[in-house]
Amino acid sequence: MKPPRIAVTGLGLISPGGMGADATWTTVCEGRGTAAPDNQLAGLPVDFSCRVPAPEEVLDHSLGRKAWRMGRAAKLALLAAREAVHDARLDPSTWDGARVAVIIGCGMGGTAKWEEQHQRLERQGPDMVSPLAIPMILPNLAAGEVSIDLHARGASLAPATACASGATALAVARDLLAAGSCDIAVAGGTEAAVSRVTTTGFQRMGALAPGREGREGTDRASRPFAPDRDGFVMAEGAGVLILERAEDAAARGARPRALLAGCGSTSDACHPTAPAPGATGAEAALRSALDQAGLAPQDVDHVNAHGTSTPLNDATEAGLIARVLPHRPSVTAPKGVLGHTLGAAGAIEAALTVLTIQHRLVPPVANLVAPDPKFDIDCVTKQPRHQDVRAAVSHSFGFGGHNVVLALTAP
Repeated sequence: MKPPRIAVTGLGLISPGGMGADATWTTVCEGRGTAAPDNQLAGLPVDFSCRVPAPEEVLDHSLGRKAWRMGRAAKLALLAAREAVHDARLDPSTWDGARVAVIIGCGMGGTAKWEEQHQRLERQGPDMVSPLAIPMILPNLAAGEVSIDLHARGASLAPATACASGATALAVARDLLAAGSCDIAVAGGTEAAVSRVTTTGFQRMGALAPGREGREGTDRASRPFAPDRDGFVMAEGAGVLILERAEDAAARGARPRALLAGCGSTSDACHPTAPAPGATGAEAALRSALDQAGLAPQDVDHVNAHGTSTPLNDATEAGLIARVLPHRPSVTAPKGVLGHTLGAAGAIEAALTVLTIQHRLVPPVANLVAPDPKFDIDCVTKQPRHQDVRAAVSHSFGFGGHNVVLALTAP
């Protein structure tokens, strides 16, 4: 039996590029880096990040009375989910909630809240620790809060595959729809892990772009595929997509933005933080996604790269693209603009890939004049490129050896 086509009918984005999908898309197409000094990181070796451009009180006002009980990652996810549902022209007050699944990936949970509550415990004693400390830090509470808000009573899951979490959520959602386990999937990723301990931890690993000393500006710190790339920038955000079976979407008069045609998931089974030599696991995920989508490598018009701006990861990924897709499809890497949103990145970048297909426009890689001469890939630079993209892949790779590739096609 032929599996059903899975349609993307709605998008929601809350990112350093803006509050909403349209604002984020505009910023990404401008190729303007969003990294800026971060007061909460003052005094650390790396004291800048990519933050959502809205203070906490603005988020709380948008969410209403329930905001007081929620951690920041859940707040970002809920705002993105509401936008996605509205974009899909769905009404939670009228849908059958038992047939609506919520799958929201999250890599780290409420790290800043952990640090804040630990400080209260040490400085002021147990009575000053919030009774809501645990709900505000659990990584699954984003999915939980979205389910509650949308009255979605189907499967509620929170994949944690590090920086591939958002992409894993979309792959799981596609499987649930294909199996008939739900009729609508609210799926994506969220992360709000910019904190002093996590930033220092990544800095000590050598994963982050170094401090601002001697730089022209922090907004240029993330430079995917550049010869002088030296690390990523910590970021926060959320991306949520509405997925439905294409025939169900058509029956209610919804026009798909794109199709989630295939998903490939593998494990390197090699190293906790470094990619497998030769990108063998990532290549298997890419080929699996293409096979599931019924695409040959030469059918791929565009690659939304994981592109972290770290020396090893970019080199490994560039080699993968050149080897499997030697016809040189266009390549972009949104982390040059948005920083690395960790568990949210896969969902945010999948949404941007959908917008690339829809608008026939490939955003440039920020802060990149030309890729490292050792890389045989066609990076879009300086300004957006007009291109008819019929098929694209979005790469997500995470610590632990998690590899997820999504294949998206025009409807």
